Amino acid sequence: MKKFISLLSFFILTIPFVFASGNKDKEPSGNIRIYTSMYENVIENVTVDLQRKFPKCNIEFVYGGTGRLKHMISVEKGKGRLGCDILMVAEPAYTLELKAMGMLHSYMSKEASNLAFDYDHEGYWYPVRINNMVLAYNPARNQRNSVPNSFYEFAHDPRVRGALSMRNPNVSGTSMSTLTALRDKYGYEYFDALAAQRVQIEYGTDEAVRKLETGEYKVIMILEESILQRRMAGSNLEVIYPSDGTIIIPSTIMIINNYWSANRNTQAAQAIVDWFLSNEGQNAIVAGFMHSVRKDFPRIPFGSKPTIEIMENSIPINWENNFRDREEIIYRFEERR
Repeated sequence: MKKFISLLSFFILTIPFVFASGNKDKEPSGNIRIYTSMYENVIENVTVDLQRKFPKCNIEFVYGGTGRLKHMISVEKGKGRLGCDILMVAEPAYTLELKAMGMLHSYMSKEASNLAFDYDHEGYWYPVRINNMVLAYNPARNQRNSVPNSFYEFAHDPRVRGALSMRNPNVSGTSMSTLTALRDKYGYEYFDALAAQRVQIEYGTDEAVRKLETGEYKVIMILEESILQRRMAGSNLEVIYPSDGTIIIPSTIMIINNYWSANRNTQAAQAIVDWFLSNEGQNAIVAGFMHSVRKDFPRIPFGSKPTIEIMENSIPINWENNFRDREEIIYRFEERR
């Protein structure tokens, strides 16, 4: 039976378990803990599928924003061992950092050749879900031609000054990645423009969406999945795919190596990674309103555009810049607030 356990501001979702076997030829079993920034409703759906697939495993999901998970890992690293076995975060640059620190396990997944997006060819990380940063507005309160249709206009259109928002990049990995892409495309002048626009910084998605629905905000910078999910529930909010390019952010999945991992259960971790990258696992991802990472995957999230169409007009992210320049980007952003 599933249950939630409170952990500070995080949540753990637990599947019943049977003791592990060290024999790699046997069915995966034992304890696995996954740190993830996937939303809780997606975790719930994935948990059902994982319980069915791995009945002998006790799989716990610890949910938190990428920034909070990074803080947890930093604290745990100081103690000599992490609290997770698998990590799924929305900031690929952090994956590069963990690899550079020698904390990841190399595993060549049998699903690698089916992926449409880059992965580490030494097997240290794989894309597992696609997050798209877009804009959104409320057509019940504003006409489409009265709000920005591009990221550039988001920072420069005086008609929405003081009535727009984005997530805090210190908390949200996708927002941090977005800032990197926009810095690389438009320079630090873009940050000046955001400050002049009096862009409100939200720590959570729900509050930004609520203010969009009430009319306090005219437009928000947000992940596509957050709006699609609400549209399926009956909301009239609409996605704007920015004319200067959607920002595509692949969330990665990685296995923590035996020296650092919580349960040192590599066999089960590898099997779970394979499952997430398989058609079955990607069905669960798409059901959570995110795009699949597989080639020619037949489904797209409810209400979205085909993945290939989004890819054809996108703003690229230089992950090395995101990794190397993170502190500078955050400093330049914060000093203008």
